[in-house]
Amino acid sequence: MRTFLDRVALIIILIGAINWLCIGFFQMDLVATLFGGQSALMSRIVYSLVGLAGLYSISLLFRPLPEGYHEA
Repeated sequence: MRTFLDRVALIIILIGAINWLCIGFFQMDLVATLFGGQSALMSRIVYSLVGLAGLYSISLLFRPLPEGYHEA
């Protein structure tokens, strides 16, 4: 079962993924654009949260599967 923190971490990771998609396709850093540049405090907070969420999500790989769930 996923916890609230698991879901929050995955949502934050999706924000980071969308940002990287914008960088790759449009050469536009969406977070920096929204918050006033890469060195702006809010941008650095968002980048840090994305990184921390990614590190936390590593734990999802090593958790046991819920009872009754079978891998294909």
